Amino acid sequence: MKTAKHWVCALLIGCTTCVVFGQDFQGKAYYQTKTTIDVNLDDREISEAMKQRIRERMKSRLEQSFELLFDRTTSLYTQEEKLGAPGNQGGFRMAFAGMGGGAYYKDVQNQEYANQTEMFGKIFLIKDSLATWEWKLGSETKKIGDYVCYKATATRRVNEEIMTRMRNAFGRNNQSNKEVKDSIAEKTSTKNSMLARIEEPENLEVTAWYTPEIPISQGPGPYWGLPGLILEVNDGRTAILCSKLVLNSKEELNIKAPNKGKEVSQEEYNAILAEKMEEMSKRFRSGNRGNGARIMIRG
Repeated sequence: MKTAKHWVCALLIGCTTCVVFGQDFQGKAYYQTKTTIDVNLDDREISEAMKQRIRERMKSRLEQSFELLFDRTTSLYTQEEKLGAPGNQGGFRMAFAGMGGGAYYKDVQNQEYANQTEMFGKIFLIKDSLATWEWKLGSETKKIGDYVCYKATATRRVNEEIMTRMRNAFGRNNQSNKEVKDSIAEKTSTKNSMLARIEEPENLEVTAWYTPEIPISQGPGPYWGLPGLILEVNDGRTAILCSKLVLNSKEELNIKAPNKGKEVSQEEYNAILAEKMEEMSKRFRSGNRGNGARIMIRG
């Protein structure tokens, strides 16, 4: 009965807002994201000053600001630019694959997306069909800003191919690593690498909060498919929260799909990413880190 009342209420809100919002409805939403990654640097053979620089660099990369432009059927999600410190941070750089940078365009009417992203200095344009989120709609509500939001949950499945190749690349499935007895060899083995210290992700429950008061099936990044704009997402280690909304302003919004970069499908991009991860791990293990080690971490 409670669920039925919830849906009647949501339907009434949706009908009311549909009357209020005309065919040319558009808006802009600002989001703050925060990702947590546990990396143990305590027994690394690097100076305290370098450890502090690494932690500050990670914090900067893991806390980002984004802007979502949207109308009834399309949206464009882009990261707000940050001014970085000059130089290469002592030769240590960090790049987070799939997090920040580029532009993520969704067309929910035609069920397709275009994701412009950078990997190891190369721009890729991922074009593919939108994945369907199997949302379970709940009756729990809360207010985000001035909007009443409803809770929905779904399961995000980790790409098994990428995770298997990452485990192989960093020695997770290498039997010889388990048999290392020599203390010097063990000290330099891949199990002491920073990536190996990061807990392996599993299939996770994604929690989203959406508002029927803005009746569009859009949200930040790849999230969509609910009967209202998604204002908050909690996806494992990543939290995304809308901090500001501007509806139907006089400003003309330019919601266009990105068109720069090497065009690939999502499957092709995943394969390239896995190969690059393996190449990077081999260089890292051999000590050949080039001009500034780049450590890629999937969020």
